[in-house]
Amino acid sequence: MLFPTIDFALFFLVVFALGWLLRGRALVWKWCMLAASYFFYGYWDWRFVGLLVGSSLANHLLALWISRARRAGARRLALAAAVMLNLGVLVFFKYAAFFAQQAFWVMHRFSANASVESWLPVFNYLGSIILPVGISFFTFQALSYVIDVYRRQMEPAGCWMDFALYLAFFPQLVAGPIVRARDLIGQLAVPLTPRRADDSGRAVQENRGGQLPG
Repeated sequence: MLFPTIDFALFFLVVFALGWLLRGRALVWKWCMLAASYFFYGYWDWRFVGLLVGSSLANHLLALWISRARRAGARRLALAAAVMLNLGVLVFFKYAAFFAQQAFWVMHRFSANASVESWLPVFNYLGSIILPVGISFFTFQALSYVIDVYRRQMEPAGCWMDFALYLAFFPQLVAGPIVRARDLIGQLAVPLTPRRADDSGRAVQENRGGQLPG
């Protein structure tokens, strides 16, 4: 779903109205925003919603592993797994065809058995892969979350839903900017008080352990 469209205008009006009506019911509001974000992402191709859900589950579990691990080696192992997982998914969707072409030309140069015909099934499969919209944004957001937990700059999200909403939140899902988890997840833990913005901002800062100027 693209922003400058009638479809998005109707979607936004419905979601805004629901968000306003549910602002006093935090858990229901979160489920509503998460469902809306998944609908927004799946509107283009619903198959990629599974990729987004899988990324949120895997990275949240890895962050919990890092947080609960007592040994430095286990923490580093979990971080390495997160880096390989996230970058591996990104490389597969964006560069798998390129690397396959380079591998073919190297093998074709040094081996007479490497014919175009034998590689056609590989090229056809990789050529059919569709690049998910916004994959770079949510991949690096997930990776920044795990790294912040590893550096002890934040605790893991209180529940999977908070992290999933941070990762899938539709206003910045497909166009950025990349948001740090400790900025958005901290706000999800604060009751919504739209008529008292100053108090809400102060509560967010206190929840993050920061200080407000002045």
